Amino acid sequence: MNAKCLQIIIILGFLLSSPSLIAQSKKQEKLEAQRQQVLKEMKQINALLFTKKKEQKSEITHIEDLNYKVSVRQNLIRITNEQANLLTREINTNQKEITSLRTQLQELKDDYAAMVVKSYKSKSEQSKVMFLLSSDDFKQAYKRLQYIRQYRDYQKEQGEAIKTKTKELQDLNIKLSKQKADKQKLIEENRAAKRQLERELKEREVLMASIKADMSKFAAQIKKKKQEADRLDREINRLIREAIAASNKEAGNKSSTGKFVLTPEARKLAANFEANKGKLGWPVERGVIKAKFGKGRSLTDSSVEVNNPGIKIATTTSAEVKTVFNGEVSQILVIKRGNPAILIRHGNYLTVYTNLSKIYVKKGDKVKTGQAIGQAFTNKTNGETLLGFRIYKNNQKLNPQYWLSKY
Repeated sequence: MNAKCLQIIIILGFLLSSPSLIAQSKKQEKLEAQRQQVLKEMKQINALLFTKKKEQKSEITHIEDLNYKVSVRQNLIRITNEQANLLTREINTNQKEITSLRTQLQELKDDYAAMVVKSYKSKSEQSKVMFLLSSDDFKQAYKRLQYIRQYRDYQKEQGEAIKTKTKELQDLNIKLSKQKADKQKLIEENRAAKRQLERELKEREVLMASIKADMSKFAAQIKKKKQEADRLDREINRLIREAIAASNKEAGNKSSTGKFVLTPEARKLAANFEANKGKLGWPVERGVIKAKFGKGRSLTDSSVEVNNPGIKIATTTSAEVKTVFNGEVSQILVIKRGNPAILIRHGNYLTVYTNLSKIYVKKGDKVKTGQAIGQAFTNKTNGETLLGFRIYKNNQKLNPQYWLSKY
């Protein structure tokens, strides 16, 4: 194989392998970020849901918490397994690359050795001087001299380059092997944790058995909670419609489009709110999302489908609730036999904070990002503190998880 062909092969091999390695590295970084996020969530779950005595929880609440913890743990195991599998593929790719580079390096060494031997053998027949002197003219002689120098330099440079590349890949393999060992260790830890959760699920079975003994009572509780949630949803939707109508009437627009007519100031506020999607601060200092937005399965009974208009955040006892962005208090909602809620307007966006025990603001107040506006309600029966949080654009429900920053 001549030097030029070998150079082309080396370059092509580098170009083909590099994008794949870069893509794998980026995916690894993304997975690690996800894993760290889930680890934080698990830490919050343990702190917020599993530090109180079990006697303080109702059977249903304890079942919900166990199911929630299991789902998060399983997600952690899935991410970690995916990381370990990706690392294995990276190691295999690099090992193949090392083998290929060693072969190329040996070929370069062989070519260089053959050139040296040939040059030595041809000393008596045709020396380099004769090779140059046999040129037709000075220009040709100069080109031949350049060729000899370039070929020699090329051999040395390529040999050194491949040695360096091989060393880099070997170092990378050592690093990846260590990372894989670390991930494997983490997987084993997660599996042990999962076995612990399986024991907790057996406890759940005992709890479910006790519930079945008095199912009518618990069924009535679940039905009552759903009725209260539906009533709250209807009231919030009514208040939003009224707020849109009142705002548009004030602006001299009586059309019922279901959308706010915005002043220049309100349009600017809405644009700023929208620009902060994914970066909004949380409405509580510490919390985990126990109930997600949209359709899903009940944490108590997986056969039951639920449809949440927002998210429910488990937080600390009597936690202070903070507004997530500048705005104006649009409405304070007080429901008979229910806990109050606050609606804050941000142009044509609204944030809604439900299940409060105390209110610090009144309708029409201007509020700033991070300002305390109330206190979350703590259920004395089960010791649970859940804050409901919603985001609307006009009267359209949005998923708050897409708007809040990573916790």
